[in-house]
Amino acid sequence: MPGPLKVLLALAALSTMLSIAGCATVPWYTHLSPKECLERAMYFESNRSSEEGMLAVGTVVMNRVGAPGYPATICGVVGQPGQFAPTMRQPMRGPGLALASEVADRILAGARHPALPYTTHFHTAGLTFPYHNMHYVLEAGGNAFYEIY
Repeated sequence: MPGPLKVLLALAALSTMLSIAGCATVPWYTHLSPKECLERAMYFESNRSSEEGMLAVGTVVMNRVGAPGYPATICGVVGQPGQFAPTMRQPMRGPGLALASEVADRILAGARHPALPYTTHFHTAGLTFPYHNMHYVLEAGGNAFYEIY
């Protein structure tokens, strides 16, 4: 193989490897709108038929957006590693999708769950933890919402 052709092939291979490696560093949510990120959090984190559960999850997301120590965007909050369901990249299907869209519109217009004015945490209902600084304020959509003191 002639020298210049060999160099071009090597550069092409390197370029392909760099672009593939670069894809791994791009967050999964970069192509989504804030509404789509919010819908995904509510859809995958709450019982998909529970309007109250979706409103509660959406309220937690919005509370985190405004709280120190969290990203300042909806997608940034929802995309934090280890914070929300790892299944959020999967397709959304069924009646829960329409409900998530409707509740997301309400949240983006300013609606919040009245029981969660400052709440930034929740976990699956029924789980218990030995921590004494968790004050539970609501159970909805299969989740227990709590504040930390």
